[in-house]
Amino acid sequence: MAKRELNLLSDIQLRKWISAGAPVAKSDGGGLTFTLSAGGAAAWVLRYRMGGRRQEVTLGRYPDMKLAAARAAAAKRRVAITDGINPADEIRKAKSRKDWTVRQLIKDYREKVFSTLAASTQQSYGRNLVRIENGMGAMSLDSVAPADVVAEIERHDVGWVESFTLWCVLRGIFKHAAGKKMIVASPCAGIQLEAIIGKRPEVRKRLMLTDAEIGVLMNAKMNTENLLSARVLLATGVRISELLTARREHVFLDDARWHIPKSKTGPEMDIPLAPSVVEWFRQLDELAGRSGYVLPARLRTRYKRLDGDANVSKDALREAIDFWIDNHKPKIRRFTPHDLRSTMKSHMRKLGVPRDISEMCLNHKLKGVEGIYDQHAYYDERRHALELWARFLATCQAGEKWNVVPFKQTA
Repeated sequence: MAKRELNLLSDIQLRKWISAGAPVAKSDGGGLTFTLSAGGAAAWVLRYRMGGRRQEVTLGRYPDMKLAAARAAAAKRRVAITDGINPADEIRKAKSRKDWTVRQLIKDYREKVFSTLAASTQQSYGRNLVRIENGMGAMSLDSVAPADVVAEIERHDVGWVESFTLWCVLRGIFKHAAGKKMIVASPCAGIQLEAIIGKRPEVRKRLMLTDAEIGVLMNAKMNTENLLSARVLLATGVRISELLTARREHVFLDDARWHIPKSKTGPEMDIPLAPSVVEWFRQLDELAGRSGYVLPARLRTRYKRLDGDANVSKDALREAIDFWIDNHKPKIRRFTPHDLRSTMKSHMRKLGVPRDISEMCLNHKLKGVEGIYDQHAYYDERRHALELWARFLATCQAGEKWNVVPFKQTA
C-alpha cells in the first residue's frame, strides 16, 4: 500500500493563491483540500469515501481557519470516519437542531407545561420565569453551562424559599429542553442548591396566642374589614386563602353555614357558623358593595387588572396585622394569619374537643386507616365545637375568666 502523503501545502502557497485570485483546489493530503472560488471565497474541504461513495464536508473558511487548525480538524474527522461516523451526517443533524435562546425555550415551556400547573404554582413560577428571562433569556440554549445556572441563582437575593422556587423553575425549563432533545443533558445536573444558598433555615414554629392575647386581638384597633377578617379567621380556623377568595354566594347566613369549594389544599366543606360569626359575616356583606367576594379588592388597579371584580390582596391582612403591631404596640406577640389556625386547634384541645373533631374543624384529613374508613362529616359535632369556641372568644374579648363547661361529645 502506498504511503499517504500529508502536509503538502504551506502558508506561503496559500497567500500566493489568494493574491492571484484564480480558482484553485489544492490537496494538503489525506483528503484535506484548499479551495478558492472565482469570487475569492477560500475554504477548507475534507474529501473522503464512506459506504462506497465519495463525500465531502466543509471544515471552515480561510483565513478564519488557519492551515494548522484545518489539519487538526481534518485529523479529528478522519478518526471519526474510522469509527464509522459520517462527518456529513453530523453536520446535517446540527443544522436540523433548533438553535433556540433561553427566552424561546421559556415561551415553549409556558405553552406546553406552565399552562397545566395549578394557579398558585403559576403565580410563583411565573415571577421566576420573568427573572430567568431578564437574566439569561438572550443566551443560546446550547451555550448554557452549570456555571450560568449557579450565577442566575446567586444573582437574586430573595430568601431561601424563593431561591428554591427559582431552582425548581430552572430545572423545569431545562428538563423540558432535554425532553425535546434540544440539549443532551440539563445544565442543572449535579448542582447542589445547598452549596449555593446554604441549608434551609429552621421552619418557624406556629404560635398559639394566649387567652389575654386573644382578647387583645378581638379588640384590635384596625379598620372594620381587617378586624372582622381576623375574627372570622380565628373563629372558623379556615386557611387565609379560603377567606380571601370566599364568594358571597357561598355564605348562607340564614342557615348559619359557609360552603368552601374543593381546592388543592383540601376537599369541599361546609362550616357551621356560630351566631357571633354570622353577625360578622353580615357586616362584611354590607361592606362588600356589588362585589361577588366577601372581601373585595381595595385598589382600583386590582379591579381593572382582574376584569372588574377581584378579592382582596393575599398580603392585605398580614400587612394590616404588622401595621397594627408596629404602630399601636399592643400587648401581643407578633403573629401571622396562619397562626390563628394553630391557636384555635390548641385551645380547642384545652376545651376538651376530641382530636378528630378539632382536625375536621381545620379541614384536615384524618390519617391512616381511620381516614380511609371514617367518612363522617361530623357536622353537628363541629357546630357544637365551633359554638363553644366562639363563646370562649367572647369571654376573652370581654376580659372575663372562662368558666363554661368543657366540650361534651353529642350522642
